[in-house]
Amino acid sequence: MNENPPSSNPPSLPKGNPALLAKLNSPLFIWPAAIALAVLLFFGLGYFFDVMTHESTDDAFIAAHVVSIAPRISGQVAAVHVFDNEMVHSNEPLVEIDPADYAIAAAQKQSSADASEANYKTVLAALDLMAVKVATAQATADQSKADADAAAATDARAQADFQRNQELRTQNTISAQEFDAAQAAVREADANLAAAKQKAVADVSRINEAKATQAATEASVGMVLALFHQSQTAVQSAQLDLSYTKIFAPCDGLVTRKAVEPGNYVQVGQQLMSIVPTNVWVIANFKESQLKKMQPGQPALVEIDALGGKKFRAHVDSVQAGSGAAFSLLPPENATGNYVKVIQRVPVKILFDDPLPADHTIGPGLSVTPDVQVGAFALPEWAVALLALILTGAAVAVFRFVLNRKLVSFQP
Repeated sequence: MNENPPSSNPPSLPKGNPALLAKLNSPLFIWPAAIALAVLLFFGLGYFFDVMTHESTDDAFIAAHVVSIAPRISGQVAAVHVFDNEMVHSNEPLVEIDPADYAIAAAQKQSSADASEANYKTVLAALDLMAVKVATAQATADQSKADADAAAATDARAQADFQRNQELRTQNTISAQEFDAAQAAVREADANLAAAKQKAVADVSRINEAKATQAATEASVGMVLALFHQSQTAVQSAQLDLSYTKIFAPCDGLVTRKAVEPGNYVQVGQQLMSIVPTNVWVIANFKESQLKKMQPGQPALVEIDALGGKKFRAHVDSVQAGSGAAFSLLPPENATGNYVKVIQRVPVKILFDDPLPADHTIGPGLSVTPDVQVGAFALPEWAVALLALILTGAAVAVFRFVLNRKLVSFQP
């Protein structure tokens, strides 16, 4: 009976260096490696959660309402009360223009206005006088009419007496002298009646003449009143120009780009300086692909390069209705056959919640990096640190378990 020959292959030996494995399993290596792994996991998990729930861009800048200061009149600068980068407050004097010419012009306009006012008062007095004359003419006409009526009654009575005297004369009842007297009375009454009527007509015409003069005076009153108002407006305009010789700060802010000195002759609308208010915000140009979940009111952290990367709490105020390129000086024209799609950037306005440091100047154009939280899920730093510790503990346990298995395999 043949027995199986012994195998020529020696038994397999465990691979690896037991001494090296023992060193890897020692606390001198495990603890530093665990600490390094925990730190890497902390920052790695933080970056992962930040990427999943935040949107950030480095194409962002500080913005503000820059107020340009320009004169509303021309003239020679008499004084400049501010310096470059000086903090000014609202209604503080900035620049003074020589007021001599405008003061003289205002005085001349005031003199013309005084003359117009005196003329207006004279015309009003004349109008009152014409009203009195019209009333007097009316009274005189009424008196003349009454006198004419009385003369008519006297004439009628004289005519009746004369007719009776004629009958009596035919009967020789009265003398020729009495008849002649009655006839003379009739003639006198006729003459008086005719004179009274003519005077009444003349007095009526004087009423019409006085009324016509009154109407003309009223028309001149309107014209003089218009000239008076015009002169008053000219005075106000001259005084307004005189007030423009002093330029005041319209708001609180820092003086920048000052380009005026005493003695300069300035023109209307010439920019003298700018004032940058302390109220600033961030304009962040996000890619259009980053706007899917971005909404007004979402919290953000803004890192300001000028402050060494210090971060400030903020929030999204609004998203512009259109890309920045669409509102540029030369908008892109895509109605061609060789169109290439380019990811557009959309300006997003971000307002600060934390106050900015007063000892640093934060002005328009400074670079910032906003980080907007667009996801509702967010872990605080302590939770990320706890998760990093748990994962580190698990990794150390698995590592030591594997090392111990290998070390056991080397034991005889």
